[in-house]
Amino acid sequence: MGSRIVPPAPMRGSNGVAFGPDGRLYVAQFLSGLISAVDLASGDVEVVAGADSPVRSPDDLAFGADGSMYVTDLVPGRVWRHAPDGEYALVSDDVALPNGIACAGDRLFVNEMRMGGRLLELFPGGAGPVVLADGLAMGNAMQLGPDGFLYYPHMMTGEVFRVPPDGGPAELVADGVHEPVAVRFDRGGVLLVLSRGRAGIVTRIDAGGRSTVETGIAGLDNAAFDDENRMFVSSFAGGGIAEVQPDGRWREVVPRGLAGPFGVTVDLAGTVSAADHYRVTRVGDTGLTMREMLVFSHGIAADGPLLHVTSQYGDVRTYDPATGTVRTRATGLAQPMGLAVGDGRLVVAESGAGRVVAIDADDVLTVLAEGLSRPVDVAAADGTWYVSDEAAGAVLRLPEALPVAAGLQAPQGIAVRGNELFVVEAGAGRLTAVGLGTGETRVEVEDLAVLPPAGEPLFAHGMPGLPGRFAGVAAAPDGTLYVAANGEGTVVRVPSGR
Repeated sequence: MGSRIVPPAPMRGSNGVAFGPDGRLYVAQFLSGLISAVDLASGDVEVVAGADSPVRSPDDLAFGADGSMYVTDLVPGRVWRHAPDGEYALVSDDVALPNGIACAGDRLFVNEMRMGGRLLELFPGGAGPVVLADGLAMGNAMQLGPDGFLYYPHMMTGEVFRVPPDGGPAELVADGVHEPVAVRFDRGGVLLVLSRGRAGIVTRIDAGGRSTVETGIAGLDNAAFDDENRMFVSSFAGGGIAEVQPDGRWREVVPRGLAGPFGVTVDLAGTVSAADHYRVTRVGDTGLTMREMLVFSHGIAADGPLLHVTSQYGDVRTYDPATGTVRTRATGLAQPMGLAVGDGRLVVAESGAGRVVAIDADDVLTVLAEGLSRPVDVAAADGTWYVSDEAAGAVLRLPEALPVAAGLQAPQGIAVRGNELFVVEAGAGRLTAVGLGTGETRVEVEDLAVLPPAGEPLFAHGMPGLPGRFAGVAAAPDGTLYVAANGEGTVVRVPSGR
């Protein structure tokens, strides 16, 4: 099946965290739809809510006085109770993008991650919600403070507020906080605010004023403190769990890894880069190195020193690693996915519009083909362009849209090596070779850990929802193929000459 160049990710991004009655740290994983429990002494990870649970996109969690686990299911807009006996019950489906959640004894509070969002008290017994605050500029992880107030962030305005849980006006606690994503109190009652940015900033606010440390953990998401006041943090970008010291130093408890990956590319020097939803990451035998936090990166193509990426939410961007600059090449496209470089143009599979488009050096867009079912990826050979059509089960030659191979099972990523085109059949979990001159097919790799297509919504209440699935493939200059194994969070290397 080829060889993995990095180990499979134990967690596909890590989000809300909370200690359970058994002393383990429970972790919500938004992208993979899982909830895991971590034994902090050993680092062992157990999935406690898997694909068979009703929770689809868990973002945060908290435990009630009776040991029940309450979970915010962000994209469908639901809040769930997972009872100690294992049963799930729907608490509410009246919350738009529920994110932050907190329990105070038998009371349950949830906020919304959207502009103009609300902070509500919910009642598992069935009573209607009570609004405690509104006008939130994207709420997120919150907690009841030692003074009895609920503290929560406004992610978009850099502010922290508090509100009385029994009603009353919201009060500003702090402004000018760097990209706040979570507010947490340690065991001594000190307020700490986590930043979602690349530097991994933690802001400490107490009677002595305000101070900050940089952890270097990109995309911090949430934190929990154990009985010894040790701070454990999650990362939506890199996953894993780390223990963070007051001075910002940290140790890994659960290794970080890839959240997808989705697109994969190889430059002329043989450097492999992956588009990993929240970031672009270099993938090599020595591990992962984040190149840039380019949120919603999906397709990726190397072009000399540059990297071009698509966002399913409509953008095509060019990133220059040497300068750290990002240039937007196109906006408003309908779910652009895979892309490739040829003839001085970027060629993009615009899945949602059923067409393939080209973007020239001046960012002028032209249509190469339209009327396709669901184009997913593109590749070129000797001046001829090819596209995979997931819904049609075919690879087509452009501009005529003539079938090169048909009867494929959800073809996604494609790449050309010599006189063969390689396609990831996501529906069959395999990499298939197609003869460009003959149309003959053979299976190159079986049992690939790739996910089949799923109909996730791209937007929820105007905000990005779950990303659509995409398993890319790329050919290196030496003929080695690299496949994005999005079913386990790794990249698979397939040597030339297999």
